[in-house]
Amino acid sequence: MSETGAHAIGSMIPGHYGAGATGVVMSAAMIAAAWNVQGDPARAAIAAEVERRFSVGLPLAPNTTRRAYPLTAFWLGPRSWLLLEGASPAGPAALVDFDAARIALDAVGAALFEVSASRVAFMIRGPQAAAVLARSCPLDLDPRAFAPGDCAQSVLGRISALFYRHLDTPAYTVLVARSLAADAWYGLCRAAATDGYELTAPAPFDAA
Repeated sequence: MSETGAHAIGSMIPGHYGAGATGVVMSAAMIAAAWNVQGDPARAAIAAEVERRFSVGLPLAPNTTRRAYPLTAFWLGPRSWLLLEGASPAGPAALVDFDAARIALDAVGAALFEVSASRVAFMIRGPQAAAVLARSCPLDLDPRAFAPGDCAQSVLGRISALFYRHLDTPAYTVLVARSLAADAWYGLCRAAATDGYELTAPAPFDAA
């Protein structure tokens, strides 16, 4: 396939790209809102307040997630978590009262930041999904090492990224800084072109 014009590798126009087969299906993953929670996990009041405000528990084991629709909580570090709400094409998300949640978490020694604009997400699923990611990511994506529901911070090529393996496998979401999204997407498409990929319309982050 020619790499010039609107349907070049790296395009966001739905269609088939690369080799004739379809090894993976890819799309942008829509995120309605995202928050970063920081605090000491040994303080039970923090986890309790997060669950009360967001209706999702904080994962305490490294590189794991917890899910309570429509939110998924990601472990980012010993004192840091990312909460994501998938966007629905059917209508606006039911966002929490950020100011009230921030004040409540501050009262128990935690901090809450609104980071909805900071990341862009891409979803990749299909029989060759792990192989495509492995071409530019050093993570061990074998399900025995990176199980459904796991997350990990690594790189996609030279770009820092957060990887998440969906509960319905094989499907992954890759989150990158918004400023580097175009480069990350192009690299992902180049890696997928070898097997052929189908690009579909954007889907909610939690659609897989």
